Amino acid sequence: MTNFKDPQTCADMPQLRDAIDVLDRELVALLVARAGYIDRAIELKRENGWPARLPDRVEDVVTKVKASANDQGLDPDIVERLWRQLIDWSIDREETAFAKDAKVAEGKDNDS
Repeated sequence: MTNFKDPQTCADMPQLRDAIDVLDRELVALLVARAGYIDRAIELKRENGWPARLPDRVEDVVTKVKASANDQGLDPDIVERLWRQLIDWSIDREETAFAKDAKVAEGKDNDS
């Protein structure tokens, strides 16, 4: 992860905005990396016959990020809302892949 500029060292709004832009690019890169892990989860869940949504895992993730936010001085409720959206997006990504699998299997069944 990039070493970020201390906000207090930004002398003016253009510098501050530039620093925020750098941070935003890093956040996007981290989301891309997270999506790669979700894609791997799709493969593993497919192999094991597991559903996209695992409620206990969802709550475990939310609990961990809220604790991390709290430890770092960020509002845990805001982080929970953000992460629930991120988790829902991830589960939608998985369910979309599973639906494609089902269509492919259905097409193979019709060919028989």
